[in-house]
Amino acid sequence: MGDSVITNFKDLIVYKKAFEQALKIFHITKTFPKDEQYSLTDQIRRSSRSVCANIGEAWRKRRYPLHFVSKLTDADSETSETIIWLDFASECGYLSSTVYTELVSEYEQIGKILGAMILTPEKFCYNDRK
Repeated sequence: MGDSVITNFKDLIVYKKAFEQALKIFHITKTFPKDEQYSLTDQIRRSSRSVCANIGEAWRKRRYPLHFVSKLTDADSETSETIIWLDFASECGYLSSTVYTELVSEYEQIGKILGAMILTPEKFCYNDRK
């Protein structure tokens, strides 16, 4: 499995970053208007959490590099979706420019890490079939 000593997806930097940002979004969205509860609030919470879930699913599929990459691609897509919801939240006036900039910057970094993982699955995948 390459030089990696990581044995759990929760130890991946990208997972830790995504989880931290999803929690920030959860707490920040508590201040969103109630009439956004079933639209913007739910959507941004779901997409931010889905980044983490897809990273976890990818980790479990490391035996199959194409499946691993597919799930990481899903995580990266959810990262982009989260940024779009942040754009809406900002334009609606629900986020300060500082919070918006920080969150988008973090999600862009998460996307870059995922992109690097997608390009080098051999660093994470293994094949123990003989």
